[in-house]
Amino acid sequence: MTESKKPTKSIANIAGIVAAATLISKVFGLVRQMALAAAFGNGIAFEAFTYAYAIPGFLLILLGGINGPFHSAIVSVLTKEKDKSQVAPIVETITTIVSIILLCVSISIFCFASNAIDIIAPNLTHSSDVIRGTLVRQSAIEQLQIMSLLAVLAGLIGIGFGTLSSAQFYWLPSISPLLSSFTTIVGVGVLAIYLGQKTMLPEYALLGGKVLAGTALIGAILQWLMQVITQWRVGLGTIKPRLDWRRKGVQDVLKILGPATFSSGTLQINLFIDLSFASGIAGAASAMQYSGLLIQTPLGIISNIILVSLLPEFSRLTDPDNWGQLKDRIRQGLMLTGIAMMPLSAIMIALAYPIVTAVYQYGAFKTQDSQLVGSILIASSLGMFIFLGRDVLVRVFYALGDGSTPFKISMVNIFFNFLFDYLFWKPFGAAGITLSTVCINLISFSVMLFLLDRRLNGLPWQRFLPLVGVFLASVVTGGVTWGVSYAWQQFVPASNTITLLIQLALSGGIGFGVFVAIVAQLKLPEFDKFVGQIRQKLVRK
Repeated sequence: MTESKKPTKSIANIAGIVAAATLISKVFGLVRQMALAAAFGNGIAFEAFTYAYAIPGFLLILLGGINGPFHSAIVSVLTKEKDKSQVAPIVETITTIVSIILLCVSISIFCFASNAIDIIAPNLTHSSDVIRGTLVRQSAIEQLQIMSLLAVLAGLIGIGFGTLSSAQFYWLPSISPLLSSFTTIVGVGVLAIYLGQKTMLPEYALLGGKVLAGTALIGAILQWLMQVITQWRVGLGTIKPRLDWRRKGVQDVLKILGPATFSSGTLQINLFIDLSFASGIAGAASAMQYSGLLIQTPLGIISNIILVSLLPEFSRLTDPDNWGQLKDRIRQGLMLTGIAMMPLSAIMIALAYPIVTAVYQYGAFKTQDSQLVGSILIASSLGMFIFLGRDVLVRVFYALGDGSTPFKISMVNIFFNFLFDYLFWKPFGAAGITLSTVCINLISFSVMLFLLDRRLNGLPWQRFLPLVGVFLASVVTGGVTWGVSYAWQQFVPASNTITLLIQLALSGGIGFGVFVAIVAQLKLPEFDKFVGQIRQKLVRK
């Protein structure tokens, strides 16, 4: 079947599918994190897991994540492949090559786990709490060995994401990550029933760590099985070994995959740098993890909606004759990013501490933990638009067959990340480490815009000016949200979870309403179309 005969889904339909599936997956992820907070707090077991998961998590995000380099490279190539009988051989060859390489990586991780932890967290045994640091190190080594097989699974999951997305199977890739969350929730629940309040005690930290690592591994296995079974059923390749590396489609994937992997990998190298500095602050790494999920839950949902639907469009418009349309899509991607992320960022900054308290402060998670996580959340929220906007621009380079430019930018940013971490971590603590990440994303975003302007013979800068209006509306939104929240606290102190949730809903709802009222006056096509679609659905119901 040729590409012209293949039925395609509209961007709106794709976005709806991805949004629903990702929302379900992210909700499970949030419940998982809440269960971890209640069982372990900001204690030894979860801090050790944060360091141990750095490498497996790096590989899962780098290789196995939706919108990761494997996903992006495979979608970019398979979407253009007109002879669909060539898809299975391409996928099987890529799977074989990747499996061989990553099996060697898994064995290396298992054998050199202690060395890896010492590199990632060099200050654990030299921090102010030496006993805690020593236990964290021991637990992290054991957990990393258990999770070493995740290296292979990460590559297989990423290939599955790309293959299924290229064939317009969006639901399964978006919802499958919930399996990891589900297995962790079950494992932590069983452990909590078995140990009760003892999960918080240092002497049970090693056992708790093994449960965390084991459930993460089981969840990844289930995620891969769900994908590969679907691939077999629809003829998108099996696990049959194949090394037809001379095939054009394979070479096209590898051409993008190498630079794209290294480019995305540098972002995780920056995470390793952050963890290195965080290891000198007791509880900082796990606090960054708790804060990160609160950011990644909405960011992941919105990024998948925008990036998954736009990447195939970018790939189809790379011919110079279509650059006018490509520029329109770039503008659309950045405008949607601004409309979605700027007000959300403002609201999360205004409500950071109440949000952390409402989500995490149960069981082993104490007030001092909420204060630390809240400060990191404020710093993280500052960069939400920049983070997603940078990802939009990266996908444009991938679609143009250029993975080297994002890679070069990311390599330079490693230096800047180390510099900013060094400058910020002492005066600002853990929040300063997060602020460093915001700075390097801003540098990447600015440089990519400049380079795309030159490559595409000029971007329509005047058409980007409405983003300034969206930004100013978001600033007003943040102020109103904080004001309503502060006024509520004066009359109704947050004595329980219900009053706290009412405070969040009321202040956030009013703030968002103000944003909608202001942005509606800007007459933005993207905003008007979005509101119109919602109205149509409400009328039908």
